[in-house]
Formats: sequence, C-alpha cells, structure tokens
Amino acid sequence: MIQVISFYAFSAVTIAAAVMVISARNPVHSVLFLILAFFNAAGLFVLMGAEFIAMILVIVYVGAVAVLFLFVVMMLDINFVELRQGFLQYLPIGGLVGLVLLAELVLVLGSWVIAPDTASRASAPVPAAAEVTNTHAIGRVLYTDYIYLFQAAGLILLIAMIGAIVLTLRSRNGVKRQNISSQVSRTREESVEIRHIEPGSGV
Repeated sequence: MIQVISFYAFSAVTIAAAVMVISARNPVHSVLFLILAFFNAAGLFVLMGAEFIAMILVIVYVGAVAVLFLFVVMMLDINFVELRQGFLQYLPIGGLVGLVLLAELVLVLGSWVIAPDTASRASAPVPAAAEVTNTHAIGRVLYTDYIYLFQAAGLILLIAMIGAIVLTLRSRNGVKRQNISSQVSRTREESVEIRHIEPGSGV
C-alpha cells in the first residue's frame, strides 16, 4: 500500500514539475523545476529496485547537467523577448517533432498490448539464476552490447560541453588578457629598457 501511494505521489510531482519546466516564463525557475523532476524520477527508480540508476540520476543530472543549464542561463545575456518573437515561425517544426514523439509513445504503450511479456523481459534482462548486483548487470549490458553507442554518447556530451564553453567565452574591448606565447618568445630588447638618469634629475 505504501509503495502504491509513493508511486502516485512521485509520479504526480514529476509530471507537474515537467509541465512547469516548459510553461514557466523565468528560465531559472524552469531549471529549478527540472531539478525537482529529476529528484522525483530518482524516487521512482528506487521504487523499481534500480537504486544505482536513481543515484546516477541525482549525481549526474542534478549535480552536473542542471547546474550547467543554470550556469548557461545566468551567464549568457539572452534577450528572451526576441526569442519569443519567432515562436510562430518554428511552430510547424515543433508540432512535427511533437507528433513524432507521440507516435513513439503510442508504439511503446502498444507493445504492452501486442506482447504482454515485453514488460517482464525489460524489467529482468538478467536471469535470476545469475546472482549479480544491479550495478554489475547494467555494466555487463552497457559495456558489451551497447559499447559503441556509449562511446558515441560520450563524444556528443564532449561536443556539447565545448559548445557551452564557447558560448560563455566573450571578448571585450579594453580588457587585458594574458598571451603566454608572446611572453615566452619576447627578447631582452623588447622587455628591458635601460635609461641613464642624471644625478638630481629624477626619473
């Protein structure tokens, strides 16, 4: 009974937080609602017995991705009024993407009706006789069957991180920056100037 109540509570808060992520006008509030959705999704994973995935969700997404989102939102000087002006222009593309996602969800939900044993196979990919832990089972599947996809995901995240750094890097006029190569390659004549000062004349 407690598990059922916890499931509905976590699910309701997750759905409400997800709706607020896309409906909040303040981008900082959207990031905070995203963190709330991550925490409640981690609670759902704990109820399913996937405590390792729940911990990874909290550590990686809440501790890194959400903080990165908040950092980018606060560091970039984005005029959100100008971004909202072209909303109707991209509405057909957004609607098409929404229809594709809806079709995928229908296929996932329809697979339970066509093949009822799909959910049981997905929830227990490792035979019960092989007594392995949750982390061992995930590592066995991830680093054997999906190793190439895992490496591709790492490259995509690396590119995204470089893109975030490039977006936050600004060049301002009048700001002195250190150029190590020019400092190392300069000669003695460029860096040292000898002046002969007459006694009593000052500098």
